[in-house]
Amino acid sequence: MRLVVVSAGLSVPSSTRLLGDRLAAAVGRQADVEVEVVELRDLAVEIAHNFTNGFPGRKLAAAIDAVTSADGLIVVTPVFSASYSGLFKSFFDVIEQDALAGMPVLIAATGGTARHSLVLEHALRPLFAYLRTVVVPTGVYAASEDWGAEGLDGRIERAAGELTALMSGLAAGRPARKGAEPEVVPFAEQLAALRPAG
Repeated sequence: MRLVVVSAGLSVPSSTRLLGDRLAAAVGRQADVEVEVVELRDLAVEIAHNFTNGFPGRKLAAAIDAVTSADGLIVVTPVFSASYSGLFKSFFDVIEQDALAGMPVLIAATGGTARHSLVLEHALRPLFAYLRTVVVPTGVYAASEDWGAEGLDGRIERAAGELTALMSGLAAGRPARKGAEPEVVPFAEQLAALRPAG
């Protein structure tokens, strides 16, 4: 299965990228996945040009292809002004609206304070619901004080398990070619796949 991590971190090193890497590693411990990372920082100019001329540059086109053909996504953004970053939103704005329909997605964010943790529910989850993706129940937010503290590892493992279950269950039904209508999996079946057996 192909797992793509979309990281909107701006600094080097980036806590946003670090969280994305830890989430991908957790999925990798539970399933055989091929991981590709899309660093939006490297695509900022091409994203801006896409808005003005309507055509993606070579690197942006490759990133869009990687994201739309993945079996699952991990998307991670830093919090700016109590929401996702403009670069993060701009990237998903240049992707065709229906291109991610049915895609399993794990949402995550980083910020300086725990007070911004609701960004997962009031910004990220509605965005990916609008794109008709299948968002895992557990989102992961990491504030500065969370690194090395109890709790973050548990949230990472739980969210990774949910994404792995969805990827495994939906990958067989997801169309291989672009533009094809994805198989509709009833929500009750999706929830049942996430529950532990027994």
